[in-house]
Amino acid sequence: MTEPPRKITDDPYGAMILIRRLVMEQGAVYWRRYLMAFGMMAVAAAATALSAYLLGEVINKAYVDRNVHDIAVLSIITVVIFTMKGAATYGQTVILSQISNAILANNQRRLFAKLMSESVGFFSDRHSSEFLARLSAGANSVTQVLSLLINAVGRDLLSLIALVTVMVMQDPFMALFGFLIAPPALLVIRKLVRRIKGLAHNQFTGNADILETMQESLQGIRTVKAFTLEQTMRDRIDANITAVQATADKMAKVSNRSSPLMETLGGVAIAASLMYGGYRVVAMGATPGQFFSFLTAFLLAYEPAKRLARLNIELNSSLVGAKMLLEIVDSPASEPDDSGKPALQLSEARVELRDVNFGYRPNEPVLSHMSFVTEPGKVTALVGPSGGGKSTVLSLLLRLYEYQSGEILIDGQSIQSVSRRSLRQQTAYVGQDVYLFRDTIRGNIAFGKIGATDEEIIAAAKAASAHDFIMSFPLGYDTPVGEHGTQLSGGQRQRVAIARALVKNAPIILLDEATAALDSESEKLVQAAIDKLCQNRTTIVIAHRLHTIMNADAILVIEGGEIVERGRHDDLLRRDGRYASFFRLQHREATPVLPIAASA
Repeated sequence: MTEPPRKITDDPYGAMILIRRLVMEQGAVYWRRYLMAFGMMAVAAAATALSAYLLGEVINKAYVDRNVHDIAVLSIITVVIFTMKGAATYGQTVILSQISNAILANNQRRLFAKLMSESVGFFSDRHSSEFLARLSAGANSVTQVLSLLINAVGRDLLSLIALVTVMVMQDPFMALFGFLIAPPALLVIRKLVRRIKGLAHNQFTGNADILETMQESLQGIRTVKAFTLEQTMRDRIDANITAVQATADKMAKVSNRSSPLMETLGGVAIAASLMYGGYRVVAMGATPGQFFSFLTAFLLAYEPAKRLARLNIELNSSLVGAKMLLEIVDSPASEPDDSGKPALQLSEARVELRDVNFGYRPNEPVLSHMSFVTEPGKVTALVGPSGGGKSTVLSLLLRLYEYQSGEILIDGQSIQSVSRRSLRQQTAYVGQDVYLFRDTIRGNIAFGKIGATDEEIIAAAKAASAHDFIMSFPLGYDTPVGEHGTQLSGGQRQRVAIARALVKNAPIILLDEATAALDSESEKLVQAAIDKLCQNRTTIVIAHRLHTIMNADAILVIEGGEIVERGRHDDLLRRDGRYASFFRLQHREATPVLPIAASA
């Protein structure tokens, strides 16, 4: 049984559908400005054709009529025509550039806004360099497609029509002969288009691979240096660059294969025009002006005709990047806008998990029937071995991921029934992987509360034991932290992050190893600040250093996604279970080993 023939509508990113979409959705918005550009293109095309026509008149006035006055008049007219052409060309170029810049900026905004509407899980199996490539190359490709179309219709097609009109006026027979070069050229170009699509896709993904290696090498430069991976990274990026270079070389060969044919056919047509036109002047009494006017129009028409012939190749090359952009923009948001949902209304900030199940991948549960309550104004500590699901609990509370079954309630309200923004606005979070933005210390603390005053920022820094080291810098709070905060030590980054949480003054506090990167002295200071922060606030804290949560109101021991023990510190020690085992192990590790005395 034969398959039904494919329709062009079967592929939502097919060339014709994509072109129509870009024109209607993005180009049509600027139709008035495009109309102005078209008008200027028409003036430039008419000026080009008129200059070819006037050349014939000048030749006749000089060599046939020998009329100096008319030659002078035509010369002045020529200056006016070329001035008009220059002004029109300038005007349409500026207008089209402004339109392209506006479309480029709009697409970059659209893509970034779309990425901000995605969940954390969306980025888990993707590299950030992919989105950088889509943001730059993809957005540029959209403007290239529209520019190609506008220039093809407005500049090249109008110029070709005007010049062909001059050719037909001067010699209809030779004009018809000139059209014979088009069919074989179009036949060759049609065969090249499919090959161009595959090469353009490979080139796009190859450039993304280069960005990926570059980004990882620079962000992990400490690891690269520590493990002497410089040559390994050079080899890796060299392989990426070599692959892209090979693809670009193939693209250059394939996309320009039509040039030899076009040049050969053009040469044949020009040679024929010279022979026939010369014969008409010598043997048939035609004026030399007709001959020169026709030949000038033909030569001027050759470039726009060649660009129109190559339009399909260049369009399909640019459409690959446009497709890469729109694939992301069109995909359903994994974290759709839920601003229409009611806001979270807090009275006590009581957090409850009821029989919650969750897994990052199907059939691989991370949390299994998780249930516990964090009472208002109390501290609940989650402890246990790595990979047990502790950090996942905090991710679910922030709705970075959505649980599969069960319920998470805050003051009796399901967190899935309220807006994410209202939930996150009333939650302060400090993660184990501290992230600082490329900004000043002041700016990074202020991200906790947009519009925070200097007094609030300084108070938060003091509470986090960060004020003293901040003021030791020459620029104080205006000190740049560098990319990812690399200008600060690990402990300093941690305290800035805690200050960012403190300035938010949220009723629910989530701390994931908030003191992990601190030395003993700083840990004591920050722990005191955290104790102050947690007063009268509902707090869930994850800790591996058990001495930091000895005073917690409830301690949950989590293993394999389940709560295996729960209680206060003293109660759990008396039970002599998993918690007591962890505590004794850490206590032994923290006890200094005395040196063995040498025997006499």
